[in-house]
Amino acid sequence: MLSFEEVGEILDDFADELPEGFYKQLNGGIVLLPDTKIHPKSKAQTRLYVLGEYHYQRYGLGRYIAIYYGSFTRVCSHMNVERQKEQLKKTLLHEFTHHLESLAGEKGLEIKDAIKLKKFMDSQPPKT
Repeated sequence: MLSFEEVGEILDDFADELPEGFYKQLNGGIVLLPDTKIHPKSKAQTRLYVLGEYHYQRYGLGRYIAIYYGSFTRVCSHMNVERQKEQLKKTLLHEFTHHLESLAGEKGLEIKDAIKLKKFMDSQPPKT
């Protein structure tokens, strides 16, 4: 499993590859947190871990992307290093898509995520 420091370096490398325009108004940048974040709709039988989130706080921290190392280790520990790197890149790009859509006043990915979550929740056995 990649260490916290290694994940930070990998995210920095991926971030350096992105066009400058991706960072427009992303005043808080990309933040790697040690936390494990469980989705609020998670069920005891099937934990849903949040790997990353795009945050926009009009009054406060502004716009930033959070990547949750603890969640990443829970979800990706069985993967080889290359697959872990792919998952990190996929997560980072997903959150940048939320950021860019937010700037454009779009909600396409947000809607797609909600549909995907609903399908997943509908497929889970009811709480007992």
